[in-house]
Amino acid sequence: MARAANATLYDPQLIASNYGSQPVKVVRRTLQIVLALGSFGLKLLLDQRNGVLDKNRRVRAAELKDIFTKLGPTFVKLGQGLSTRPDICPPEYLEELSELQDGLPTFPDDEAFACIEKELGLSLESIFSSLSPSPIAAASLGQVYKAQLKYSGKLVAVKVQRPGIEEAIGLDFYLIRGLGFFINKYVDIITSDVVALIDEFARRVFQELNYVQEGQNARRFKTLYADKEDICVPDVFWDYTSAKVLTMEWVDGVKLNEQEAIERQGLKVLDLVNTGIQCSLRQLLEYGYFHADPHPGNLLATPEGKLAFLDFGMMSETPEEARSAIIGHVVHLVNRDYEAMARDYYALDFLSPDVDVSPIVPALRDFFDDALNYTVSELNFKTLVDGLGNVLYQFPFNVPAYYALILRSLTVLEGLALYADPNFKVLAASYPYFAKRLLTDPNPYLRDALIELLFQDGRFRWGRLENLLVQGRMDRDFSAKEALQPVLKVLLSPDGEELRILVIKEAVRVTEAFTLSTISDTYKSVPDFMRIIVSNGNANGPIITSEAEMQNMIELRDQVFRIWGLLRSSNDFDPDLLLPILQVLQQPEARRLGERVMGGITQRLAARFLQQVLRVPTPSSL
Repeated sequence: MARAANATLYDPQLIASNYGSQPVKVVRRTLQIVLALGSFGLKLLLDQRNGVLDKNRRVRAAELKDIFTKLGPTFVKLGQGLSTRPDICPPEYLEELSELQDGLPTFPDDEAFACIEKELGLSLESIFSSLSPSPIAAASLGQVYKAQLKYSGKLVAVKVQRPGIEEAIGLDFYLIRGLGFFINKYVDIITSDVVALIDEFARRVFQELNYVQEGQNARRFKTLYADKEDICVPDVFWDYTSAKVLTMEWVDGVKLNEQEAIERQGLKVLDLVNTGIQCSLRQLLEYGYFHADPHPGNLLATPEGKLAFLDFGMMSETPEEARSAIIGHVVHLVNRDYEAMARDYYALDFLSPDVDVSPIVPALRDFFDDALNYTVSELNFKTLVDGLGNVLYQFPFNVPAYYALILRSLTVLEGLALYADPNFKVLAASYPYFAKRLLTDPNPYLRDALIELLFQDGRFRWGRLENLLVQGRMDRDFSAKEALQPVLKVLLSPDGEELRILVIKEAVRVTEAFTLSTISDTYKSVPDFMRIIVSNGNANGPIITSEAEMQNMIELRDQVFRIWGLLRSSNDFDPDLLLPILQVLQQPEARRLGERVMGGITQRLAARFLQQVLRVPTPSSL
């Protein structure tokens, strides 16, 4: 790790001191940038004056993408960063900038080999038994060679940093930072601290220049996510790694966007995409540490059918509070609770607490009411993101980097899947994970979200529970033992009285449905002459109910049976899973709850019996 000392940290004061004494270099680069961006800005002004700003937006976005490519790696990174900010850029710019690729030519191989020897302090012959004479991959920050380690015979990928890249990027950020000071002082329409935003972005880019940090990122990612057998993360060879040279395990595979090559290996693109989606959800919502640059070149399909992640230079983290808030946001979307959705943006750090969300609610309603003509699982994710981007662009949102990056990664995965299956929906593939988390996670925020999802207007929605169980069982980590345990705990907690009232009411309703539907079924099974004796002409036997009410009772009973069947048929079902519940039911609060349920059932059945005696039809409670 001592070699990390060679890594350059982003220090704006040091950079300013360095380039303040190099006016010729600064002026030359300034002219390049001003000429390129100035001509673009002039076109925008003319478009605005001629009233064609919106009409030409797609063309101008493509031009800006080309300009950033020609200006080099700093602006490529800047454009890629802007492509994840729907609060800053219109949709056309987001789409064009998301296609930015590193386009610099490779640098001479002898310079790369000299860098390896200098950084590692060893000759190439003492490290490698073979080394590819030219790079097998290249990008703006460096290029990659394939080699074989001499001591072990293992194949490795050796990434070497482009010479002079630190100086070039440092100069660009020195100039961009100067522009930021100008904007802060003279452009009132932008209220954010532009210099602070530039500094944060520059730190991220400089971190990518530290290959020891990238190796540490890969190691952490492997620890968190490679426990799944279908995920592959290459190992780092630390003895041959420095700030400018990274040596990692070689991974044979095909890029995820090369569908025909994948199919020739007997693999299915959709299976790999589903693996990527599930891993992305774990990254975003479970551990919060995620790969922030999951474009097709960084995702490989291995011959064994695993999904391999490469290039760990750009990583990001989701705050713990936001992980739960995102799942809650999905619940509010399912419930079409747009007021709650708007309030979620506080927890997600999209809005400052002093922003009034009331004007945002109608915009959310207008978009999602139209989008939700389909079920949520049928929504196209890119359409959803683009529509939401239009909403974000209209209001004072500040989309956190973590959220924008994960949306981008899921959009990339859905885009890859659509080549193989035009009907693929990333939200449908994500549903099992969300269902599992809602049913089993003890997090108070998620527990409340589950209760909110299952109850509406004081009535339990058995269909929602059945759907959650059906979807949750599709997630391979689903545990029947843990399902609904969080709700049971809050039910018996000192703060659970409101929930207890709802549960008592529902327990009475279900018990009545079981009792009366069973009586009705028994009646229908006896001989005709006995029916006449006990029925007094009523189709449901001795019970006076309407056909519709009895049918509702039978459907409720059957639905409860189906839910129990789903739990019993889970892979990890064991009668012992009932023991924790039985232990909980022995608690004083549980006994009191049971007494209240029995009291409610007794009252309901007594009222039913009295009405039977008086032959008065019972008002429907279902």
